Amino acid sequence: MTGLQQKSGRLACRTSGRGLYDVTEKVNAWIEASDLSEGSLTILIQHTSASLTVQENADPDVQLDLLNFMNKLAPDDPGLYHHTAEGADDMPSHIRSSLTDTSLHIPVMQGRMRLGTWQGLYVFEHRLQPHTRNLALHIVGA
Repeated sequence: MTGLQQKSGRLACRTSGRGLYDVTEKVNAWIEASDLSEGSLTILIQHTSASLTVQENADPDVQLDLLNFMNKLAPDDPGLYHHTAEGADDMPSHIRSSLTDTSLHIPVMQGRMRLGTWQGLYVFEHRLQPHTRNLALHIVGA
């Protein structure tokens, strides 16, 4: 690639509580607006109680199973944790985000993230209450 350029930006994702929120098209729209069609995208979620994941987007049972697994792995039981000042779901949310991704690096081709056929990009909200989650984006390419 010659004539490399870079763009940075930010997107917000409003959540309604614990769950997976598909941001694939929102991020692809940002890439398209950047006028860079080939390159490398880095995404960071700017929070410690939510994360990012690339996951199957065809069968919603996958998301349900992921949520159920995380609930068993890091239950909302304040008796298990020292950090309880922000509610029973806060420390389990920190554990869940540390086990998943807070940043991702994704190739961009033809103006879109180069995801697989059955893949989508999700904000994985680990808290029970609604939040606005901020994503920092940076693309380098041509």
